[in-house]
Amino acid sequence: MPSTPVEISASRARHLWLAAQRLLEPAPFGAGPEAVARATQHLGYVQIDTINVIERSHHHILQTRIPDYSRADLAAAQSVDKSVFEYWAHALAYIPTADYRYFAPDMRQMRDNPPANYAAINRRDYNALLRRIGEEGALSIRDIDDEVLVEKEHLWASRKPSKRLLNFGFYNGDLTISRRDGMLKAYELTDRHFGWERRPRPATPGQVADYLLNRALRSQGVVSLDSICYGNLGLKAQVLPLIEKAVRARRLAQVIITGAEKVPHWAEAAVLESAPPPVPAGQVHILSPFDPLVIQRKRLEAIFGYVHRFEAYVPAAKRVLGYFALPVLVGDEIVAALDLKTDRQAGRLLVQRWTWMVPEGPDLKAAIEEALGRFQRFQLAPSLLPA
Repeated sequence: MPSTPVEISASRARHLWLAAQRLLEPAPFGAGPEAVARATQHLGYVQIDTINVIERSHHHILQTRIPDYSRADLAAAQSVDKSVFEYWAHALAYIPTADYRYFAPDMRQMRDNPPANYAAINRRDYNALLRRIGEEGALSIRDIDDEVLVEKEHLWASRKPSKRLLNFGFYNGDLTISRRDGMLKAYELTDRHFGWERRPRPATPGQVADYLLNRALRSQGVVSLDSICYGNLGLKAQVLPLIEKAVRARRLAQVIITGAEKVPHWAEAAVLESAPPPVPAGQVHILSPFDPLVIQRKRLEAIFGYVHRFEAYVPAAKRVLGYFALPVLVGDEIVAALDLKTDRQAGRLLVQRWTWMVPEGPDLKAAIEEALGRFQRFQLAPSLLPA
């Protein structure tokens, strides 16, 4: 492999990224809870979000790669197989349990040096809550109904003081989410949930940096320092020497993407030398705005030439794409953005706004409408309807 940078087109970069995201194959992870575990392991994390004008993002992201996905599969992976757990990546996410040790340093930091809003909690009350969970089993915030309510500090806060205690236990690793009923979380003692006599040893900073690099190479194909450290920008100084070492060893090659020359990129030499799966002609993916392919907006623009706007919190009069626009990927191009809403009572998917990014054509529209039919069936599948 040459030591000089390899120049590739944006089209080639898109191809490598789509292959790494496993979006060029019809069912790359199989089906069932095992498919959820395999998909989460490959992607590194699956982002959780509360917005539910359509099915929530974590289910949507998984269904994009697991056509036969059922919400029960994720519940089984979390609560029965325990192959995934919830924690903070760049946002709240499902993460492979096998990767727990790479998040343990953040948990230890929260325990030893909590921010002011958690440092002020009453430790006696916190220890009492842990004892209660130990005695009664996993508890949700609704199960705690014997406390004096307080005023909310912000819109997303709870009037129950125990909510802050539960969050503190979650972020410091004493507690984990053992199951969900919609967005209602049940908190369990971490060691009991996983059956651990001893926790996984926390990774060192160097090991975390190596984990981030390998995760990005696996799921992104072509990487930049920003894309590797997305949500972990403080580790750039430790990741860069690993990249330089891998380049010297010719495991990695520096890549220059046409049109994005100012940002250094790298790819594994073996990936550049191999032929990824072909882009299926006419294949349509309706993507979540929180999909790993979409969430890094600058990277998306540089490689796909598409600027995504997340406008759920933008005043209606100023929206361009709509409240909850979903990019539509056809082949290797984002051709449209659809603002969708599921009318669950009427049993139909509503297209609130359709924005074309390329010239509209009858064949292209027909392909997207066919995909919308499949997407509607996913939205209204009985297992996805509220109880």
